[in-house]
Amino acid sequence: MNVHDFVDKALGKAVPCGVYDVAVNAGFVSVGITSDTAEFAVEAIRGWLGRMGRERYPKARELTITADCGGSNGARVRLWKVELQKLANETGLV
Repeated sequence: MNVHDFVDKALGKAVPCGVYDVAVNAGFVSVGITSDTAEFAVEAIRGWLGRMGRERYPKARELTITADCGGSNGARVRLWKVELQKLANETGLV
């Protein structure tokens, strides 16, 4: 995610990770201070779900996630799959 990192020598690094809800044309951005990780990416989804998703879709039983499959959310990245499964277990979503 280096192309999206914002570095300031005095303040450090800010790393944005976003969730885009195509149904309502709205975005949600989570900002962290560490590199792109699967935990961070899933935490952004968790944040969207807690702050916006559950309110907009209270009867939802499933969540469709599309990702660019680069970096932390790559198709071969085991931790990405593990973190998504943890989210599914916590929320009951499939």
